[in-house]
Amino acid sequence: MEKVNVLAQYMPAEAALLIAKWIDYFQCEFKIAKTRSTKLGDYRHPYRDKGHRISVNFNLNHYSFLVTTVHEFAHLLTWNDFKNKVKPHGSEWKNNFKRMMVPFFDMKIFPEDVHKAINNYMSNPAASSCSDLHLSRALKKYDAINTDVLHLEQLPLHADFKIKDGRRFTKGERIRKRYRCVCLDDKRIYLFNPLAEVFLIA
Repeated sequence: MEKVNVLAQYMPAEAALLIAKWIDYFQCEFKIAKTRSTKLGDYRHPYRDKGHRISVNFNLNHYSFLVTTVHEFAHLLTWNDFKNKVKPHGSEWKNNFKRMMVPFFDMKIFPEDVHKAINNYMSNPAASSCSDLHLSRALKKYDAINTDVLHLEQLPLHADFKIKDGRRFTKGERIRKRYRCVCLDDKRIYLFNPLAEVFLIA
């Protein structure tokens, strides 16, 4: 029960019991990890004396935490079925992700906008929920509000901004799915996700 109570601090309480059962059933080491800017979660297959290992960033909102957790458990199930004989996000993983999401839909855990966004995403799940802008927007609406942080797509063209590591940029045109921005520190071009969290430079 302690495991369920801990999980319920990071995801919708109704989901915690099922996730705890998955952890026990698959004998998985489940870690609530510090923030990583490059990924929301991680799965590592059994190796030598270690079993399945999943980690999920602690600072995600409850719905993002649950979606990421299901994403990583789909990797675990795919590894059990196919080992490394299939692509990490191939059709086998996609089918497992859809299948493992069903119980949470049945429980009606997600708000309507997130439910619809996940439904659309599940028609062809990508490598990361972050790469689906519609789903990412829906999930980010439930983040804790920080009035200093903006999403890059909210800034006007040519606005100057900085990112968490202190580097400064000028926002440029959108090229397909990303914004082309010039770094004011090294003059190099960088491509940014429209939902990148930035700070406006006055």
